[in-house]
Amino acid sequence: MTWTIDRKKVLITGATDGIGKVTALELAKQGAHVVIVGRNPQKAEHTVHEIRQQSGNPKVDFLIGDLSEQEQVRRVAAEYRRRYDHLHVLINNAGAFFAKRELTGDGLEKTFALNHLGYFLLTHLLLDLLIRSAPARIINVSSAAHFGGRINFEDLNGEKGYNGWGAYSNSKLMNVLFTSELARRLEGTGVTANCLHPGFVATQFGKNNGGLIGLGLGLVQRLSAISPEQGAETTIYLAVSPEVEGVSGRYFDRKKAVEPSRIAQDEEIARRLWQVSLELTGLKETTR
Repeated sequence: MTWTIDRKKVLITGATDGIGKVTALELAKQGAHVVIVGRNPQKAEHTVHEIRQQSGNPKVDFLIGDLSEQEQVRRVAAEYRRRYDHLHVLINNAGAFFAKRELTGDGLEKTFALNHLGYFLLTHLLLDLLIRSAPARIINVSSAAHFGGRINFEDLNGEKGYNGWGAYSNSKLMNVLFTSELARRLEGTGVTANCLHPGFVATQFGKNNGGLIGLGLGLVQRLSAISPEQGAETTIYLAVSPEVEGVSGRYFDRKKAVEPSRIAQDEEIARRLWQVSLELTGLKETTR
């Protein structure tokens, strides 16, 4: 049976603005039951109302959680499982850039906690539901910034020297490594895992930093960035297209599978990152 997004249950993180919101709207237009995750209840409620109106689809809901905090990730997963019995598409989209080093309530550097461990933990907490709902898809929004990333297992928390862009690039590399290792472990389950570069998108990205950095990012975006609608195209493609049925462990750019960085293809680093991430999230192994 050919894949269609119609009537599928889709969970999208970071979907109250930017490419997450565009993705949610487009999938709702195509008949999916869309559940978005955001941090602000009023903004999430407004976004859901807007998407319902514009799509004509009443099946759009929201969950609230700051996915940099592991307790809130667990709460979001538990609430999803309480309310829904299937999950066909998980889109890990929530992410941010932090110019200055900040720590979460778990004592973790915020870029690492949100951009990588948030993906890792939420996916694991919903993995059995995805497998039971198969065929299913996991889509991780990464970035071409991963080409500048490095994995220093002795300083994942950025204590020995913090650089905002470096931390962001590292986290996006982790997204690619996580995707490839996840795909290997999901072989034979009917669940695929792919990641993507959305392009340099004009969104609220970086605005949380304020000052000259926020102004600088804003200026660069206005001069060179693509629209959120353009940025969402590859995510939407990976969610809806029958062309990628059975395709797993790949990195996509402009709706094409391309080669990620050399480090991103290192299976030993991917396995080690997986084990470290299990320890930092207090998880036990949940896949083969």
